Amino acid sequence: MRCILRSTLRETRYVTYFSCYALRVSVGPACGRHRRDLKVSWHEAVTGRTDEADAGLPRTLDQVVMDQYAWHGAWVVAARGSYDMSSIGPLADVLGVAAREHPKVVLEASGITFADSSLLNLLILTRRAVDLRVAAPPQQLRRLLEITGVDAIIEVRATVDEAAAC
Repeated sequence: MRCILRSTLRETRYVTYFSCYALRVSVGPACGRHRRDLKVSWHEAVTGRTDEADAGLPRTLDQVVMDQYAWHGAWVVAARGSYDMSSIGPLADVLGVAAREHPKVVLEASGITFADSSLLNLLILTRRAVDLRVAAPPQQLRRLLEITGVDAIIEVRATVDEAAAC
């Protein structure tokens, strides 16, 4: 007997490809039932918040923090945290304002704990608008910049002083 995967809403639901999800599948009774549920709730995966924190208040899973200051003729944005498609928004806003108001912007990246293609895209778009440099990237981000070739279009320096001086 052959198993047929049905695509009705009751029997099969494709959630998404993100690693925080698993495919939810039910197959016909002739083949038995197999079901894998979500590893995390949809709300938690999309918003980065969960209601399991103390006193029932939501908590942030990965907090992103940005400091800004002028340094030797450049505007420095010091980013800390994990940057992916759910957390890139605040950094995009800050870099957008910096690009409109300052001729040279340095992203001080030593505090970035994770970066994916969302950050790469933001860096490329920001570079189109302003003279952008990346200072002190951690190994994971440096490797990402090298593998993708982004380091050929955006200057990467070891320190903020070097990036601001160029």
